[in-house]
Amino acid sequence: MALTNSQHDAIMRTYDAIRTENRHIQNERYAQVTAACPEIAQIEDDIIGLSMQAAAEMLKNPDYKTAYRKKLSELADRKAACLAALGRPADYLEPVYTCPKCKDTGYIGQHKCACFTKKAIELVYHDSNLKNIITTENFDTFSYEWYDKKTPIPSIGLTPYNNMQNIVSICHRFVDEFDTTYDNLLLFGDTGVGKTFLTNCIAKELLDSSHSVIYLTAVELFQCFEQQDFNKPDTSDTAIDSSYILDCDLLIIDDLGTEFANSYTSSRLFYCINERILRRKSVVISTNLSLSDIRNMYSERIFSRLTSAYKLLKLAGADIRLLKKTGQKP
Repeated sequence: MALTNSQHDAIMRTYDAIRTENRHIQNERYAQVTAACPEIAQIEDDIIGLSMQAAAEMLKNPDYKTAYRKKLSELADRKAACLAALGRPADYLEPVYTCPKCKDTGYIGQHKCACFTKKAIELVYHDSNLKNIITTENFDTFSYEWYDKKTPIPSIGLTPYNNMQNIVSICHRFVDEFDTTYDNLLLFGDTGVGKTFLTNCIAKELLDSSHSVIYLTAVELFQCFEQQDFNKPDTSDTAIDSSYILDCDLLIIDDLGTEFANSYTSSRLFYCINERILRRKSVVISTNLSLSDIRNMYSERIFSRLTSAYKLLKLAGADIRLLKKTGQKP
């Protein structure tokens, strides 16, 4: 669903509140440093006075601009020296911005800033279940104790324990390099080996670093597309405009293959995967399907995109849910 006027206004009110809070921070900083060093207040007044004088002088004498810049630079150097003496950086009294890109307006020119998109997703995409889950399922709580250290996996020659160490390292690197390196992940393997847990780990790290993340099961993903393509009533808490699915920083598709597969879901999946590749927007997919199952279930085009543009991470081991239920250890 697209933003309604009231939702848009609600987001803009959050920006008003952010700007008010940041102005308060700036004013507190000014009061703090001028109390400790009154000269800073005088320098600030001199800068304002110089700027007002320059506006009039440059109308009469355009060459005055050089002298103005020199005086302004001298005042800025004096202020920086005073701030340094107080142990503060030179830009300590500059305006404070939560998002320097849009200066807390939500827009860069006529285009919505990435921070606006994140706020819109948070407003219209209600997945409190995910928010609850990631408090317990994250890298800090991840445990290797459920992975066998003795029996190698025939296809790769590593034990499930060593294999999972490698995969977790790749997931950490995916998060750490998210803003500088474009990548996608396909986590596949049997039920209960930790695929969804890892996607939750990734989701938490990126949400905590102010990235926009949409987490949908495959069933929910196709429900969102169907709702818009066929004008179905919006009865789902997870319904969200497809533009956010295509443009969010990270899209997570969990349990691919559990949906009712047909030509429609196949075409929508290809569209989603291909569009995000073209836009260089990352995707993490988890599935119980094997690579051959994916090839057979979906089109050759989808299989080609996944195998060429995604890191293929095969998880292996015993069903952790069953091990926990029976109290066994590998």
